[in-house]
Amino acid sequence: MAENSTEILLDFPLLMRVYKDGRLERIAGIDTVPASVDSETGVQSKDVEISPELDISARLYLPRNANPGRKLPLLVYYHGGAFLVESPFSRRYHNHLNTLVAEANVVAVSIGYRLAPKHLVLIAFEDSWLALKWVASQSMGDGQEPWIQENADFDHVYLGGDSAGANIAHNMAIRFGLEKLDEINLDGNFLNCPYFWGKDPIGNEETNSVITKRRKYLDPESGSSSFSLIGEKGLDDPLINPAMDLNLSRLGCKKVLIYVAEKDVLRERGYYYKESLMKCGWDGEVDIVDVKGEDHVFSVFLPNSENSKAMMKRVASFING
Repeated sequence: MAENSTEILLDFPLLMRVYKDGRLERIAGIDTVPASVDSETGVQSKDVEISPELDISARLYLPRNANPGRKLPLLVYYHGGAFLVESPFSRRYHNHLNTLVAEANVVAVSIGYRLAPKHLVLIAFEDSWLALKWVASQSMGDGQEPWIQENADFDHVYLGGDSAGANIAHNMAIRFGLEKLDEINLDGNFLNCPYFWGKDPIGNEETNSVITKRRKYLDPESGSSSFSLIGEKGLDDPLINPAMDLNLSRLGCKKVLIYVAEKDVLRERGYYYKESLMKCGWDGEVDIVDVKGEDHVFSVFLPNSENSKAMMKRVASFING
């Protein structure tokens, strides 16, 4: 074993450690569970490979009352985990999607994308776009996935995600607005505690010690680490700071629902995103819900709380309204 194998290069508390010898130790999201029929909700799930050569896969979900004679809205979901951890197959996200699918009565595709730092964060966006194109191809019969083809309403497609997944969902909606996928209609986007940043602090970010610590891992200009999640453009890259995106007005849906939490260090970024959307010339509707007493992506970590149940009902109304 190398002499420095126990020395930590980067420490992302509760998520992952990177050691100086190159080893990765992922802490969160490593407890995978098989697809199944959920005993509590009756939601069915199964796994599919979207691109085996690139290791892109997904878990599909059907609600209890799915019937090919009645098409249901289609939700494409991107999991959180700071681009570093988790997957559609972890216990946490499997349970989250079962609850969401049952409450909203939707067909869902939970996307698995490749993770940093083994892969550049940019790969997560490319994987997620390829996956969205795969979903769209099902409407033309090009794919071989009957759960989607027979049950999904491709005129009512939604994107959604939490934390880093919410960031991805936003960027997929931007790309949809720029490139279009004629096979589907994108109605809306649900962002749960979105993982956005920026070079210039807003709100209490300048004095928040948690944010200060995370910045040194994210911003290559800090010089404190050779590892950057974002890339050479730093924290004002439009991928991480939508306010800097000249194409923000091209967001490819007509409504957005944002959830933020009172104790979340990213709360102000959610408000800033709403403000940016309202000012950029985008002609859709954006709503934000601020949940008192809760922390980052509380609905994923504490799915049985009253606030989490209320969120699920609000998202269901957003999708079916």
